[in-house]
Amino acid sequence: MKLGFGLYRHMINTDNLRFARQCGATHIVAHLVDYFNAKEKSNNQPVGRLSGWGRTGSPEPWSVKLLQEVKQKVNNEGLELEAIENLDPAQWHDILLDGPKKKEQLETVKTIIKRMGEVGIPCLGYNFSIAGVAGRTEGPFARGGAISVGMNGILTDPIANGMVWNMTYDNHAEQGTIRTFSHDELWKRLDEFLTEVIPVAEESGVTLAAHPDDPPVPFLRGTPRLVYQPHLYQRLIDLHPSRANMLEFCLGSIAEMTSGDVYKATEQYSRQNRIGYIHFRNVVDKAPNYREVFLDEGDIDMIRILKILKKNHYTGVLIPDHTPLMNCAAPWHAGMAYAMGYMQAALQAL
Repeated sequence: MKLGFGLYRHMINTDNLRFARQCGATHIVAHLVDYFNAKEKSNNQPVGRLSGWGRTGSPEPWSVKLLQEVKQKVNNEGLELEAIENLDPAQWHDILLDGPKKKEQLETVKTIIKRMGEVGIPCLGYNFSIAGVAGRTEGPFARGGAISVGMNGILTDPIANGMVWNMTYDNHAEQGTIRTFSHDELWKRLDEFLTEVIPVAEESGVTLAAHPDDPPVPFLRGTPRLVYQPHLYQRLIDLHPSRANMLEFCLGSIAEMTSGDVYKATEQYSRQNRIGYIHFRNVVDKAPNYREVFLDEGDIDMIRILKILKKNHYTGVLIPDHTPLMNCAAPWHAGMAYAMGYMQAALQAL
């Protein structure tokens, strides 16, 4: 198993890459979507309020030049670029919404995958969700009052037209809210998406890694969710048996789910060799009322998870993803260093 670091777009710089390497990381998972484009830049995760995170970026596929530049920055600090996490909603909103630009946007996603293969970036993480990450809140939820995120009830406010994945792609959209639809319809849209892009991923040597719903509830803001219980990951795998159809295995999201068992899920999917990479984080309680905490204080026995992964010969990347902020001059850096130190020690103790 390898240790990685997740960095938002504005954080992909020499200082943060060196910090990641100093913490023991060998791999980077990079977000190229600028979730903070309308707000003050932050190292902490966005929580997703009704107004969203701001505007989407360009609908054009990321260029080979950009992908090469990001990869070179990472390589220059002795690290490998393991994955790009999340597509920009501008690039695929009508794939999610089954809108008029769906065919055009499928070609955009295919182009991104081809370019990733050309540059040598092996994995694309994605979250097939309309509401995205929304309805969470910040507070002193972790040990010692460390600031973290949590959830206190399900957000039911409908999503305005022109918004998807908690970002606005059309400021001039017709007034109103997006139409309601069923879980089966969402699965149909996912099936169509995978049918189109998996052959391209196979040819390009790129895997697709699906994130479970975060927060994992059946409906959020009036829209259905896809993988909100552990067994639904199997449905996703069974849609397309290709080895390019993998999972972005988020331990925190899975532990928050109201049925199933995070250890059984880890056993089931690691045994099938379906885990692309892992978000290694811990939580207390279940959706829709939970809080994220330090790795050593949550409901998950993280050492037990590592033992299951080792038994099933998982050799992929683990990233802290995000972590509670610690009271000091550099809250994010301290929290991440604490998480990475725990992970280093846990791996060495196996």
